Amino acid sequence: MFTSLSSFEGSLFDDFRRVAREMDQLFGGTPWPNGIRAVARGTFPPINIGSTPNQVDVYLFAAGVDPNSLDISIQQNLLTIKGERRTTAVEGATYYRKERVDGAFHRVVTLPEDVDPDHVEASYRDGVLHVAIRRREAAKPRQIQVQ
Repeated sequence: MFTSLSSFEGSLFDDFRRVAREMDQLFGGTPWPNGIRAVARGTFPPINIGSTPNQVDVYLFAAGVDPNSLDISIQQNLLTIKGERRTTAVEGATYYRKERVDGAFHRVVTLPEDVDPDHVEASYRDGVLHVAIRRREAAKPRQIQVQ
């Protein structure tokens, strides 16, 4: 009884898998990551963005990137970070899974209108780039005393 099911599974499901692979090749894969550590295209390196009343903090997680090769600029409230992470491949090796992303990257972050592009600090430590952009003094909340 189960013998016929296994032959059915072998032929029909193999056809479904083949069609799915061909569709992925045709349409560029799925819109979701293939694994827990996989990231969608254009999302490397991962970024965290937070703000306080005094500044906006951008954290870029880019282990293995030479901090001197990073190109960081602000223009019209757009923070642009460009760089490249190079990895060495072992010649003749066969990779069964390659999760470490290498190559050039380009990330653009839209900043709030009240940031001051003249007061930006960037530091790189333990694979994390921290860009701190101060807010303009005129945009900070002020406490008004009633007399």
